Amino acid sequence: MFFYIYTAMAFILYIIAIPFLLLLTLKQKYHYSIPARFFLYKNTPLRSNGIWFHVCSFGEAKAIKPLVERLPKESIRITTTTQTGKEAIDIYTKQSRYLPFETLLFGWIKPQKALVVMEAEFWYLMFAIAKVKGAKTILINARMSDRSYPKYLKMKWFYKQLFRYVDEVFAQSDIDKQRLESLGATNVKVVGNIKLFDIPKPTKELVKPDSLIVCGASTHPNEEELILQAFVKLKSKQTDAKLILVPRHPERFDDVVKLSQEFAITNNYTFQRYSQKQNLTSDIVVVDMLGELINIYAISDIVILGGAFEPIGGHNGAEAAQFGCKIISGEHYFNQKDIFEAIDGIEICDTNSLSDVLSQHHNLPHSYIKYKTDLTPILKAIGY
Repeated sequence: MFFYIYTAMAFILYIIAIPFLLLLTLKQKYHYSIPARFFLYKNTPLRSNGIWFHVCSFGEAKAIKPLVERLPKESIRITTTTQTGKEAIDIYTKQSRYLPFETLLFGWIKPQKALVVMEAEFWYLMFAIAKVKGAKTILINARMSDRSYPKYLKMKWFYKQLFRYVDEVFAQSDIDKQRLESLGATNVKVVGNIKLFDIPKPTKELVKPDSLIVCGASTHPNEEELILQAFVKLKSKQTDAKLILVPRHPERFDDVVKLSQEFAITNNYTFQRYSQKQNLTSDIVVVDMLGELINIYAISDIVILGGAFEPIGGHNGAEAAQFGCKIISGEHYFNQKDIFEAIDGIEICDTNSLSDVLSQHHNLPHSYIKYKTDLTPILKAIGY
């Protein structure tokens, strides 16, 4: 009964939303994803009889790389819901698609050997239809943060229905296991965070200037200005310091460039866009290209990790920690708690103290990763 009620409500919502969706297609950010997801424009079904991965973000798409590399390439199928995610999964296989909205999945989903879903992509009809059509359904890297868990509990009745269609769950920690089971998940195993298994490595070797390099990594609105202000105090004490800003989302590149350029002019600093001059000779550099952050980490002395000075949840500190960078993070790292616990040397501070912490960087320890995880149980569940 729940299946039919949910499907009917999803269909009604889809019909109501069509005019708004058509308007959103005019925005560059959704120019390709909305037509593909909601109108199946150039979005043909995945070939049948494969291993179907579903991820959301660019980071999740990168995280499944060690799993994908251990499976036959011809068996790989991948879907995503975001533009940056789509750009990442296109590298793995030609069988990469945007995931259609749920009511369009009935005819779109073909029988697969397994459906492997990353973290918290809880699409009820995706799990239900895939399982009915013969796929083994697996949830990997599953987590329930302190902040999100109460919200999930309020919808326990829904997740209890969804987990009826999930065969195996691989959680990041014991507390995640307990929380998932309280929502109705069964056959839950703890294997750690797969993002720590095969951390991305540099794709090219950059020339490090003979200067102190500070990287403002994966930044969000308001964080760039905060980091720029902190850089002024550091620069007054250490004149050779250079700041490299790497915004999290490409649609914000131009805004961050404008902000940083104006700031540089005001403070008599040199400035450059990385896409126009791919070196690090200026006082402030904005990296307006995807895929460069890991290369920047490799030559950074200090990393100010974005996404945690605003209530966003933080970002993966392990990518910088593998190089022993001194890492500074804000207090709002609730989505990365498990990764932060696996790393020694991350300095947590609030927005008011960032300037002081950065200017006293000599007191900060170098970071390092304490442990990783094992993919063997997941591969066994998939059938390899």
